[in-house]
Amino acid sequence: MSNIYDLTRKEFQNIVTQNGLNKFQGDQIFSFIYRNKVRKLEECFNVNKKALSLFNDYDFETLNIDKVEKDSLGNIKFLFRLKDNNLIESVVMNQSYGKSICITTQVGCNMGCKFCASGKLKKIRDLTPGEMVLQVIKAEEYLNDKLSYVVCMGIGEPFDNYLNLTKFLYIINDPKGISLGARHITVSTCGIPSKIIEFADLDLQVNLAISLHATTNPLRTSIMPINKVYNLDELFKAISIYLTKGRRVTIEYILLKGVNDRETDANRLLGLLKHLDCYVNLIPYNDADTTFQKPNHDEQMRFYKYLRDAGLNVTLRKEMGSNISAACGQLRGNNLA
Repeated sequence: MSNIYDLTRKEFQNIVTQNGLNKFQGDQIFSFIYRNKVRKLEECFNVNKKALSLFNDYDFETLNIDKVEKDSLGNIKFLFRLKDNNLIESVVMNQSYGKSICITTQVGCNMGCKFCASGKLKKIRDLTPGEMVLQVIKAEEYLNDKLSYVVCMGIGEPFDNYLNLTKFLYIINDPKGISLGARHITVSTCGIPSKIIEFADLDLQVNLAISLHATTNPLRTSIMPINKVYNLDELFKAISIYLTKGRRVTIEYILLKGVNDRETDANRLLGLLKHLDCYVNLIPYNDADTTFQKPNHDEQMRFYKYLRDAGLNVTLRKEMGSNISAACGQLRGNNLA
């Protein structure tokens, strides 16, 4: 059976109208699922029975929570088991502005970033839109609270699963669905130029974050193999096109001790970014059982202040999750035989 959470509201409308009914009845069912949180079609009261019968071949497939890790700050990591027994993970972070969830888009990842735990585990398959949606639903059920932000930055490369990703975005943004504002949704990519350009034309003003992490091609290639295929020149051409659409971009930069955290790195980063309309998010490395180390606090602040004093719009991310296996793919990797 197909998963009912894979369907956008437009698809609900199409199914009912193709069978001679009014699209409003598709809206009704969609709204019951997300706003009323029904888990059986028969719970959709006052809905045309013929309209409901059109979805008898869809199930309310869910995720099972295999493991939960929590820290003293209220951050939570979920290990979910899918219907086919594959494992994925999500992290809920307790921020001053609300709770955000970092969701997974693929089972494993083929990007092979050297600093990332999920890069050690090759991609098995893409997640469906419903499997992404259910990470949000299950987290909200567990918390008994609504999430304020969603970030596609967990296991996998979102733009390597582009069609399923965009359906997921429409579902969680839909006012009759999870109803999360587009500015409260961020997609993070390691940099696939054609998809960055395509994403610029998406009729959702969802935030885009680019995982940069290095300022020269040799260094970026050594830690992010995708740079062999799409180098910095190609990446920044795509970013420039994206910015012409009136959009803004966030540049993510993981600080790796002795690798990309020196003053020369900061100066090159400034040169790459100073003419772009962007935010810079510096991320202290979260130990993922690799050979890399995190710079100490003074080294992090020195890098941050260099960019800030030069006029970049830069933040240094507060460290979270170091005691809950919060590096991407770490909890999943720890629980695979």
